[in-house]
Formats: sequence, structure tokens, C-alpha cells
Amino acid sequence: MSASSRPPLRIERIVGPLGAVISLPGSKSLTNRALVCAALASGTSELQGALIADDTMAMIDGLRAMGVDIDVDRTTVVVDGTAGLIAATAATVDARLSGTTSRFLMAVAGLGVGPTIIDGAAPLRSRPMLDGISGLRSAGLTVTDTDGSLPVAVSGHTAWTPELVVSASASSQFLSGLLLAAPALDDGLAISVEGELRSHPYVEMTVAVMRAFGAEVATNPSGGWTIAPGGYRSTSYLIEPDASAASYFFAAAAVCGGWVRVEGLGSESLQGDLRFVDVLESMGAEVLRSESSVEVRGNGVLHGVVVDMADISDTAPTLAAVAPCAASPTTATGIGFIRAKETDRIGSVLAELRRAGVSADELDDGWTISPGAVSPAVIETYDDHRIAMSFTVLGLRFGGLQIADPAVVDKTFPEFFEVVEQMRHDSLMGASTSDVGGAGVVAIDGPAGSGKSTVARLVADQLGKGYLDTGAMYRAVTWKALDSDLDLADHEELGRLAERSVIELGLGGLVRVDGIDVTSAIRSAAVNEAVSVVAAVSSVRTVMRERQRQWMAGHGGGVVEGRDIGTVVFPDAELKVFLTASPLARAERRATERGQLAVSEADPDTMPSERALSERVEIERVEIERVAEELLRRDQLDSNRADSPLRSAEDSLVLDTTDLSINQVVDAITSAVADRQSMRRAEADGDVGA
Repeated sequence: MSASSRPPLRIERIVGPLGAVISLPGSKSLTNRALVCAALASGTSELQGALIADDTMAMIDGLRAMGVDIDVDRTTVVVDGTAGLIAATAATVDARLSGTTSRFLMAVAGLGVGPTIIDGAAPLRSRPMLDGISGLRSAGLTVTDTDGSLPVAVSGHTAWTPELVVSASASSQFLSGLLLAAPALDDGLAISVEGELRSHPYVEMTVAVMRAFGAEVATNPSGGWTIAPGGYRSTSYLIEPDASAASYFFAAAAVCGGWVRVEGLGSESLQGDLRFVDVLESMGAEVLRSESSVEVRGNGVLHGVVVDMADISDTAPTLAAVAPCAASPTTATGIGFIRAKETDRIGSVLAELRRAGVSADELDDGWTISPGAVSPAVIETYDDHRIAMSFTVLGLRFGGLQIADPAVVDKTFPEFFEVVEQMRHDSLMGASTSDVGGAGVVAIDGPAGSGKSTVARLVADQLGKGYLDTGAMYRAVTWKALDSDLDLADHEELGRLAERSVIELGLGGLVRVDGIDVTSAIRSAAVNEAVSVVAAVSSVRTVMRERQRQWMAGHGGGVVEGRDIGTVVFPDAELKVFLTASPLARAERRATERGQLAVSEADPDTMPSERALSERVEIERVEIERVAEELLRRDQLDSNRADSPLRSAEDSLVLDTTDLSINQVVDAITSAVADRQSMRRAEADGDVGA
């Protein structure tokens, strides 16, 4: 079904705060720049994490038409470089709707004899190309155009005029195209800009990618760049998640409340559009930045701002979706040039806001949008992916909006709506878990040998709640990994295995993995030895935490024990308990447990005498000090691990069980649960704080 024939997609309102880690496709801007550099390089390059969407496939197919061999396998792209020998014969490039493809390859075509025809779909034919055409003619190339628009025919060579002064008033993409082609020239290129440079961060990104492929680019003190000849060298290049795509999810957190974190998009990102989070921060959202991730938290209170969006213009429609949710008007300036994007992104965005009942005023170089509720409406997208994705944010906040042309997102983010629904699912699971946790979860944490498992089972029995054996879950994954001969050092594959494994916890400690009863198998020596390795893998822990929350939501609460239950998995638990004991006491318990296991598993006809059992325990006591030392080392490892370190939650009931019996510990916990239930009843009756 074509985009135009698909029915409108209704965007349902998010109920409750967000809480999700978002996985995003690779950056379109980085993918297309890396593709050009790899195509012009000597040797074979591998691009990892590449975006595969309409815009990047337009670039891939365009380079193929110009003689480049490119292989695509999911998000990995292998490019056999041409050492700059491109478009040696006549070629036609269909850039579809991709501005970057048309403008980059127009310059790249200038390296080949051609002629190369650059063309595209009707909306792209209406976009301005004159700056690029003029730049190529200034370089001494033959260019035939259609009134400054596509289609354009370029015949070139590698002996360009060594110095160029170009205009980038309409788009920085023309400048980026010339920069990308320059290392393949006989004498290199010195290039400067006449007038105002739009979207400077995108040019900085271009230079950074060029340098990653070995190009020598010097920034001139007076402005402009000098690119040395010598070409590019092949490389393996990792593409970070798309910051423009991330803007919609960051905006959703700001307007819906809660939090959204994007992994792999850190504070050192090459993408200027990540600065959109600075705008959200200035409006009142909280932003947490690290080298490997960015997280936005919304508290339900936003205020309007006046902001120049010239350098991050692709996120201007996202800001337009945030603006109605602020307490005062928001003004965006510096973006008059976005009228010549896929559509007039000023006029079209404001028309759709007004269609939804939002008051907005158009400025010469931007807009002012007033706060207000949003009315139900069918949003037209004008063949513009960013309008579809931006107004989805507004729909998540207010509901009642429909996107008339949902398939338009295929241009840069084919899985956009699937990721939105995954965010909704993860947030709903977190919300339902939080609700259950506030009323029914007892979380028991503590170091190895502190008695967590025994105590948790008995507390569950006393309270009439279910018991969630998290240890069995990790053991089940470990058994599956060993049974599959999986390399335990392959953390990525371990995470995938955990995600696809179906783990069932039944009555009486029954454990099944993918329908196989592994109740006894998960207690084997091999699993015992490997489980600590598997359980330390971050991707495995992420999957298990979600499974634990799902179990608790499905059972209406319960008792659960582990090492990060109260701090990470159920931070809103009704009661958080942290059990501890001296290393010596914990070591003695381990020895006693082994002795009891020997008795329980013995054949009654050959059961050892009481004296023999006593001697066995004595022999084990020789090992107690060694076990105590091992437990201390384990405590140190657990406390310092990167993912969910062992620690007591601030509001935990801390019980030192060194000198307490099991029954005393169980009584203390069940009494604490009763006290909290009484407190809640008193609060409900209005007896507290009266």
C-alpha cells in the first residue's frame, strides 16, 4: 500500500508518566556522509549501525549508479571504495526525496567525466539547487540545470579551480558536498563561504567524518577550510543513533512527564541536533548527560522561551509540538530558510497547529506559538516526515490526533511508530509495576549468604503472597546459554538469548525454559560456575528486570529477593529490606546448608549416622574461613559492578542477621509490612497529620 493510500493513524494519549530506554536507528546525516567518504576511499570500508531508510537507500543506489559496489546487511554496509574514480561514464541518479543525496552527489559527480544526471521526485525538484550549481560552475565544471532546480547534469574532472568562494544561504548541504569531494581532487581545495552559513553544526559534522576517513582538513583562521589532496582511506566506522530522531522522544518526556533515555548518544556526539535538549532544559525539563547516553526528565512544568533555531533547524517542528504544552508563548527565530525543506516547514507546521486549535503567529524567520489545549484533528504531513513525527508528540500528550500519512516516516525512520509503541509499552509496564510496588511488593536485598532466599520464601508464606525466584531466572538463562554452546564472552548474543528465551516459574520451584523442565539442571555444577558471569551482563540484567516487573504486575505483588531489587527493579516497593551478616556467619550458613542438603538427598537405607554427619560438618568447618574470604571478595565485586551495584536503598529496613534466627528475621519483616499497611489505612482515614 502506498503512503498516500494508507488510512490515518490515530495517536493515543500516554496515560501516566513515561519511563523508557529508547533504541534508535543510526544517524541519517552521519550515514550519508560516511557513505560518500567510503565510496571515494581506497579499499573496503564497513559502516556499522547505519540507517537503512529511504534517504540513505537513495544515497546507496545513487552511488551504485555512479559505479560503487555496496553491500547492505541489515545495519551493516560494506563499501568497496573507488579511490576517487567515480562516474567514469554516463549515469543517472534518482535522489527520490533526499536533499542530502542530491546535493552531495551533485558535487561528487563533478569528479567524473559523466555526464551524471541528478534527478528526484517532484517535491525535491521544487527545492533550491542554485547555490550548488553556481559552486560547481565556479570550480570550472559543466553543469546543465532546469531553472536552478533538478534535474541537473554534471560533467567533471579532478582539476577543479583550487580556490572557491561559495554561498550556503539556502542550505549547508551544498558546502558539505563540495567538502566531501575535495580530497579526491588533484590539488585539493580551499573553500570559503560568502554571506551567512546555515546550520554550521552540520558542516562541522562533515569535516569530522572526513577526518575519520583520513582526509586532511584545516580550518582557516579567517574562516573556511583547506583540504589537502590525497583522498580517503578505508576504515571501519560506527554510526551513532540519530539525534534528530531522538528529539521526538526527548520532547515526549518533557510534555508527558517521566523520563526517556537514549543510549549510544552521548555528550561527545558529532550531531548538532543533540543541542535540542538544551532548549528543553531552558524550558524547565531536566537533562542528564553522560558520555554514553542522554536522558530527559519532565516534571509537568514547562515555560516558553525565545530561541534561535538556525543551527538545529531540523528540530524546529519538534519544538513546535512542545510549545502548546508550555505555560507561556514560545518563539523560534532564525529558521526562515526551512520554508524550502520538504515542505514550507513554517507555514505547514503552523497550519496544522491551527487545525488542532492552537494559536500561532507566523514571523519572517520563524513563529510564536501560544500555550493551549489541543483539539482532535487529522494532521496533514505534506510529504514531510518531520511533521508526522513532531505531531505524534503532541498526540501522545493530548490524544485525539491522527496522522494522515503515517508511511511518510519511511524517509528517515521506518520503525518510528513501532518505537513509539514500545516506549508506551515499557512505560505502562513501569507504571503498573510502580502501582503494584507501592501496594504489594516486598523487596529483599543483601549479599551472598545473608539468608535472602530462605527468608523471602518464609515471608511470602506468612503474608500469603507469591515468591519470585530471581536467581532461578538467571540460572535458567545460564543453562540455556550453556546448552546452546554460547560463548559467555559474547554479551550481545547473551542479551538476545535472554530476550528470546521463554522462562516459566511454577509451583514448588518448577522452572521451565522454552517448555523444557530444567528445575534440577539449573542447579548443576556447570551452571553454578557460570551463573555469576551471565548475571553480570548488562543486557541480560535489562531483560530480566523487565521479566521480573511483568511477573510482579501479573501476580498483584509478591516477595522478591536479589541484589538490586529495592534500588533498581522495584524502587517503589511497599517495603524494602536489606539483610546483612558478618562474613563468618554467612560462611557457616553455607556449610550448614550443604550439610542439610546431604541429609535431604540421602537414601534412607544408607543415611549416615549422626556421628558421621557431625564429622562431615566438622570437615566443612575447616573451609569456613576460606569461604568467608571468598564472600568478602564477592561483596566487593557486587558493590563495584557497573550495572546495578549491591547497595542498600536509602529507605530500607536494614537487618543484621548475624545473631538472629530465621524466625526472628521473618517476624521483623512481616511486622514492618503490617506497620506500613496500618499507616496507609490511617492516612486514608485522615488520621495522619490531623
